[in-house]
Amino acid sequence: MIRSKPNLKDILGGVVVALVSIPISMGYAQIAGLPMQYGLYGSVIPIFLFGLLTTSRDFVFGVDAAPAALTGAAIASLGIAAESQQALSAVPTVAFMAGCWLLLLYFLKAGKIVQYISESVMAGFVSGICCTIILMQIPKLFGGTSGTGEGIELIRHIIEQLHLFNPVSALLGVSTIVVIMLGKKFIPKVPMSVIMMVVAVVSTLVFKVDKYGVKLLPDVESGFPIFNFKPYIPDIDVITDMLFSSLSIAAVILSESLLASRGNAVKDGYKLNSNREILAYSVANFAAAAAGCCPVNASVSRTGIVRQFGAKSQWLSVSASITMLIVLYFGTPVIKYMPVPILTAIVVSALMNACEFHVAKRLFKTSKPEFYIFLAAFLGVLIFGTVAGVIIGIVLSFIAVVIRAVTPPRAFMGVIPNKDGFFTLGRNTEAMPIKNTIIYRFSGNLFFANIDTFESDIENAVTDETKNIIIDARAVGSIDIAAADKLVMMYRKYAEKGIKFYFTEHIGEVNDLLRKYGETEFLNSGAVRMTVTLALRDAGLKPPYPTEKDIVTPQKQKKLQYKNSYNRSARGIQAELEWVFGDDTEIFKSKLADEIYENVTNTDYNKSDLIETAENSTHWGKFNLFDEEDLLDRLELRIIKLSDSGKDIDRLEYLINERRKKIEQKMLKMDSHAIERLQKQRKKFLDNLREKDVSAYEMLVKYRESHQ
Repeated sequence: MIRSKPNLKDILGGVVVALVSIPISMGYAQIAGLPMQYGLYGSVIPIFLFGLLTTSRDFVFGVDAAPAALTGAAIASLGIAAESQQALSAVPTVAFMAGCWLLLLYFLKAGKIVQYISESVMAGFVSGICCTIILMQIPKLFGGTSGTGEGIELIRHIIEQLHLFNPVSALLGVSTIVVIMLGKKFIPKVPMSVIMMVVAVVSTLVFKVDKYGVKLLPDVESGFPIFNFKPYIPDIDVITDMLFSSLSIAAVILSESLLASRGNAVKDGYKLNSNREILAYSVANFAAAAAGCCPVNASVSRTGIVRQFGAKSQWLSVSASITMLIVLYFGTPVIKYMPVPILTAIVVSALMNACEFHVAKRLFKTSKPEFYIFLAAFLGVLIFGTVAGVIIGIVLSFIAVVIRAVTPPRAFMGVIPNKDGFFTLGRNTEAMPIKNTIIYRFSGNLFFANIDTFESDIENAVTDETKNIIIDARAVGSIDIAAADKLVMMYRKYAEKGIKFYFTEHIGEVNDLLRKYGETEFLNSGAVRMTVTLALRDAGLKPPYPTEKDIVTPQKQKKLQYKNSYNRSARGIQAELEWVFGDDTEIFKSKLADEIYENVTNTDYNKSDLIETAENSTHWGKFNLFDEEDLLDRLELRIIKLSDSGKDIDRLEYLINERRKKIEQKMLKMDSHAIERLQKQRKKFLDNLREKDVSAYEMLVKYRESHQ
């Protein structure tokens, strides 16, 4: 039950939802194969009951795109003509069966099932459905009739309908879409669909657009049938088809509604009862069947509208259902004055908003496999139909999961001088491999399908100089018998070559599995260690670890025990930046240098410490000597590139010069290892600049010579 008290925003939000739902629900009812008034019937009791049962505070339920399209496709596949007596019986039967499936899912407590439905599959599926319906509706924009079938058939139908092209209809339809889309962008709080309904009625009453061949909606009888359900009894050979169709509809209702409402709950900071939501969906669909309507579903677009109006409780659903009831008894005479192209344009606009191409754009940038899954689900629905699209998407999702499990993230690790821990070699420029030692991190469970990848990575890394192989298995939570056997085989193979092989950092349950598989030799030999550090100690290596680029002699070890107080107090940001930003580290550091340049050359700048300014401009802590050197290099480069920008660079040049003096003073207290690192860093910066921009390199060299 609704616990909060009704407020004005909830009531007004419900009224707006009802008014917006009038053209949308009528259009979707026709898509499902029903006369348009049944969309209004399905917007009363189902919404009211949903509002009473749901734990969502502001989600809107009603006649919506995906279930309507699936229902229309289902009855078309059974050879049932839209808006026929058979359709009036078959469509609510599909809604009733979807309600039964949802009720079964409620008893099975299947609320967590949405965790296994990938966003790419759902987004591609919904976008494919929306585009299919848009193709169905396009002929009605210019005076034709809606089509049926899949994408290619619908395009063919559009071409065939061009002989019915009515310029006035096309003008009304296209201009309505343009107005609604512009309204959404520039005045999102204004319900443009409602305004265009008023414009539609005015266009008929004042301008008599029907005289120019524009089709109008048929007259709708006033009133609300309380129970309009006449069950459809199919032949025995089509029961399976209806069961599968209704199950797919129930799955779409569950996943789309639950995912969207859960997202809102997370944003607003309250907990959603997933299983209670499934019960609400089931009851709402039983009520839709009783009203003779198609299955009902969550509406993301209409929810977005009420959130803009500030509605925060399900009193909006109660208000919407009451408003729709008033419309059915007192407002239906106006419907016959509404031009078909304007109603169609309102539906098409809603469908365009429901398409999730923004998800595809995001996936294209972040995950190509997920993008291809989106594309496959989208094209599957568009070309082969909704059922085929679902199957294609699910199969590809499964394949993607397998691929991720087979090829999880892996990395070789090393150390950074004067820093604790182990760092990814490919993501930290300062990290160096330990001398004659491979540290390999495998971030996934080990099983028969990925153990060959595991073995191949290590084999490719082993050289004649390798003496130790250490597996950082902290992400390994389980291991199957095939992987365990291969692991022991690798241990034996490398032992024969005189190479020590260690398996470390994993949870204790992995050891339990190894014992169950009979791999006691591996466990008893000391090859299984709790940490990488313990494995290194067993191999005879203690910090500071000798690296491939720096062989540490006993005489040099004492100098590397953090003697330098400056390095001890400021450990630097370079490694963390590379860990966070990866390939974009250079971009981040360049932006930081730009910001410092702008700050210091600003006339209001009054600080005397350049590095303090830099540290205050970022969240990444203290700069060490190497960070300072990198920043000064970048600032000098900006001076020579922007010297003609009109900026006062004298202050910046002075501050750089003062900071260089401090660095030189600190270098006198540094050990030879640190000095060598700093000199290498300076050389690396110049070498990289020479490769990328020869003219800038030459200008920087001349600048430094003139300022020495």
